[in-house]
Amino acid sequence: MLKNVLLVDDDKEMLLAMQEGFKEYQESFSVLLAEDGLKALESLKTNVISLVVTDLKMPRMDGFELLAYIMAHYPDIPVIMITGYSTPEMEQLARQGGAISYISKPFLIENLALQIITTLRKESEGGTLHNVNSGIFLQLVEMEQKTCTIRLEDKSSGQKGVLFFREGDLLDARVNNFQGEAAAHRIFSWEDVNLSIQDGCALNENKILKDLQPLILEAMRQKDESVPEIAPIAVMKEIEPLKQDSSDLIKDIKDKIENGVGERCGLEDIYQDNSWDRRLSELSKVGEFFNMGKLMLGYIDKGDANDYILLPNEKTTVIVVDPKCPRDKIIQVLND
Repeated sequence: MLKNVLLVDDDKEMLLAMQEGFKEYQESFSVLLAEDGLKALESLKTNVISLVVTDLKMPRMDGFELLAYIMAHYPDIPVIMITGYSTPEMEQLARQGGAISYISKPFLIENLALQIITTLRKESEGGTLHNVNSGIFLQLVEMEQKTCTIRLEDKSSGQKGVLFFREGDLLDARVNNFQGEAAAHRIFSWEDVNLSIQDGCALNENKILKDLQPLILEAMRQKDESVPEIAPIAVMKEIEPLKQDSSDLIKDIKDKIENGVGERCGLEDIYQDNSWDRRLSELSKVGEFFNMGKLMLGYIDKGDANDYILLPNEKTTVIVVDPKCPRDKIIQVLND
């Protein structure tokens, strides 16, 4: 994900000079401009910012005031301060206020760019994943009790958001000008995302106070309600799952279960259905990310007349079984 760096300075020539100098690094980060601290606040509310570089002396809101606001409301965003009037006392105040670096003018644009890139790399120090389902991944974050900051990008809309976890608890969320529970609902409605993980969480206060699962379910409910109703059509054709009952693979699986478990194995049907392929691929990708190994099979209890065992392959093999089947024995046989 391309990261946004916000440059704040009331000197327009300085802003444009930095913008021009950073064009060489546009594959690493993009640049947004603000002419003073108040303009910077507007940009922070409407954009996902990864780092702020701000001048110290500015009208309306100076660099120290901007730094204090960012530390209070966006503590995950690192701040680099620049000034033409450097003193040891000012540098000490800046670092005590939360700035990660303090740079005196004049400076080499290459040195500042290197510092920005080094800092931005921490956003993905815990790893990156592409084309995954956010709900599946985040439930594993909760289960693993991870402490991390997760930045997500919705592939369909291009929207970006941030989630803050401490020991598996979701403390806060941010997307556009939304924060807290409202932001979490928007993020959890994204089905296909790219995400990066930063180890550690700058927040301590829990601003959401809800478990993850109810938040995800509420996001799905809101999404379903927002889908416009489609007028009925005159002819409806039921789409049958892609079946290959005659394949050698299906015959081998059937024989393996019946020989290994016996006549009372509860086997109802076996077929291949490629509508499961993507979801199982996502589960396997997330499982490997958490060092849980590759997905070998999944058991689905939907509360219906039948349960399902899913075997990932080029096309997912669906094994339909009676809910009263000896599931543990079947799973053991399939894994042998």
